Amino acid sequence: MTDGNEPAEPAAEREQASIEPEALADRLRSGDEFTVLDVRDRDEFERWHLEGEEIEAVQIPHMKFIQAQATGGVTDLVDDLEEPIVAVCGRGAASAHAVDLLRDAGLDASNLAGGMDAWADLSLARELAVDAPATVVQYDRPSSGCLAYAIYSDGEAAVIDPLRAFADRYVDDAADRGAELRYAVDTHVHADHVSGVRALAERTDAEPIVPEGATDRGLAFDATTLSAADELEIGSATLTALSTPGHTTESLSYRLGDVLFTGDTLFLEGVGRPDLERGDDGASEAARRLYETLHERLEEIPDETTIAPGHYSDVADPRDDGTYTARLGSLRDRLAAFSMDEAAFVEHATSDLPPRPSNHERIVAANLGREDVDAETAFELELGPNNCAVAE
Repeated sequence: MTDGNEPAEPAAEREQASIEPEALADRLRSGDEFTVLDVRDRDEFERWHLEGEEIEAVQIPHMKFIQAQATGGVTDLVDDLEEPIVAVCGRGAASAHAVDLLRDAGLDASNLAGGMDAWADLSLARELAVDAPATVVQYDRPSSGCLAYAIYSDGEAAVIDPLRAFADRYVDDAADRGAELRYAVDTHVHADHVSGVRALAERTDAEPIVPEGATDRGLAFDATTLSAADELEIGSATLTALSTPGHTTESLSYRLGDVLFTGDTLFLEGVGRPDLERGDDGASEAARRLYETLHERLEEIPDETTIAPGHYSDVADPRDDGTYTARLGSLRDRLAAFSMDEAAFVEHATSDLPPRPSNHERIVAANLGREDVDAETAFELELGPNNCAVAE
């Protein structure tokens, strides 16, 4: 924003002062260094803010920029910030004002278009380059690191671990590919995001699929339940369930050719945390089950198998094509979880865990069908990092 004595910034330069959410995701994935200036109130910032290995997130409330505009002290306000700067707020308006002031002061600053709401709404789709009897698309929600998958074969489709927030996206993408959505599949009862299984079943003829063990956890909606070795036919492809408990008691992974969809059991940078279902009191027993999963249940899975996880964190390295997958053999070589004895693993998996996902108890209740939440409430419940991993 300029004062009355300065010419307005050309329209072309003002367009360059805005960065779209997808472009921001590219910068984060590429490891670019920049400062995130968050002009929301402190409580909003502490609840959830942009993070990355190479970025520094700084909170300065918008009111201070309003005050600085009156006093001419904008440069003093941001004197310690390293450029370039990406400013963010809830919906992009307050941060746009801050960026105008910063650019008028000669600083390299841009505004996140649409703010954190638009960031949370971003979902990126990329085909996996895998040896599988079907086309596999990975859906990436960069704001939380949640990953979902669509499988297409001979005019039929299934979605694994769909997010409710993107149910329409999955439906539209299947229609664009001329595929009938046959199944909506959850690997486990999620604690970090509201599942889209029921939403897909309501929008299409897709059959909702959950692990059999979800019944013991209080499943309260009609769904087909699967257990180990059960199969789903998708066109000419077969999806086979594998029992992989530990993160939760009912967790299933699904095998499709040389691809294993592991949900929250195994990630590129660690394993699933064991304390979300039964709290601290049940964490050690869950960790022992997870150890058994890694060292016995997955023992027969070949090293060449591609692991397609349910989440990633900012320490996970994407492939050159932007997807998050890895060979099982590579994970066995570099993750300490595969070389520890049971006692050491249990200690590792239950110590120094990050905070549990925000609102995880209500999210679990919603995903079991025991609490009804509208779209706006669901969106608010799942904002923030997933925190479902024991990272290394």
